[in-house]
Amino acid sequence: MSVASRFARNIFMLAACCLVAACDRGDNAAGERPPPPVVVEEIQQQDFPLIAELPGRILAIRVAEVRPQVGGILQKRLFEEGSLVNQGDQLYQIEDAQYKAAAASARAEVAQREAVLTKARLREKRLARLINTKAVSQEDYDLAAAELREAEAGVAAAQAALRSASIDLGYTQIVAPISGRIGKSLITEGALVEAEQENELAVIQQIDQVYVDITQSTTELLRLKNELASGRVRRAPGAMALTVILDDGSVYGERGELKFSEISVDQGTSSVTLRGVVPNPDHLLLPGMFVRVKVDQGVRENSVLAPQRGVTFDYSGNATALVVGADNVVQSRELQLGQAYRDQWLVLSGLEPGDRIIVEGLQKIRNGMPVKPTSAASKEEKPAEA
Repeated sequence: MSVASRFARNIFMLAACCLVAACDRGDNAAGERPPPPVVVEEIQQQDFPLIAELPGRILAIRVAEVRPQVGGILQKRLFEEGSLVNQGDQLYQIEDAQYKAAAASARAEVAQREAVLTKARLREKRLARLINTKAVSQEDYDLAAAELREAEAGVAAAQAALRSASIDLGYTQIVAPISGRIGKSLITEGALVEAEQENELAVIQQIDQVYVDITQSTTELLRLKNELASGRVRRAPGAMALTVILDDGSVYGERGELKFSEISVDQGTSSVTLRGVVPNPDHLLLPGMFVRVKVDQGVRENSVLAPQRGVTFDYSGNATALVVGADNVVQSRELQLGQAYRDQWLVLSGLEPGDRIIVEGLQKIRNGMPVKPTSAASKEEKPAEA
């Protein structure tokens, strides 16, 4: 072997020895690596407001469909479409010539019947004086008395006919049955209308306050009732408050109250309808509008809450959390969650007060690994101390 070959072999062996030594030093360093730092929050008990967010629909608190009560040609429309009308305001005018004529005829009939009554009354009074002296027969007096009663009945019938004709004449002026906002006119001047026809002339809706009909599943309703009965949930006195969320995600400025729940269950959806009343002074909520409604159902006392950033979900939707035990070793917990509130979950099972849940550093750890925990509260205080 030449000198050059021996020199190259020695260089190669020296490099191999250095590489092995470096690997040994790396393995030793890895074995001595300190526990990774994590940030934890301590689980505490606190009162948890139960707020259900449910779908709802806005309805007018009063609705009146305007229809004619007598027939005739529609002469005038006396309102502006979309305006506010008051109860008793005239909306339409029906041609009234024939109704005025009928009322005049009825008045004449009353006058004629009253004249007949006056004549019958005078004859009965005269025969009543004569019968005491036996100047007339009892039969003549009885006939006069009967004619008097007949005349009185005739006057009463004529007066009733006059009242009916006057009512019909008044119905030619179609007025608003309630106060509210009137929609578009569904008929034009010159059209023929009929008494109590099927098609309405216009619709008035009262929306200073509105109903909001909310749909809730029977499962959720029964769970709430059971928790109220057991005392786990405390309901504030008075009606449950409602918060309306509009389509654009904004919160409506006025809060409402839940008034009642339907006593029957929809067989198709297995749900019940809750009805609330919401003030609507600016008429922002319109009938038919779909909204989301938050219902304050009560307060669950001494609840266990977990920060949402410390809870993860697997592909099946199961919730888990990593907690630090007394020996600073990571433990995995399966959780059963309730509602979300702000940045926290209501934990029904899986965590206890005093548990330290990991909220930062989750990517670097696994179950059973020792860690170096730092309180989230102390971490937040450090910048202030600096």
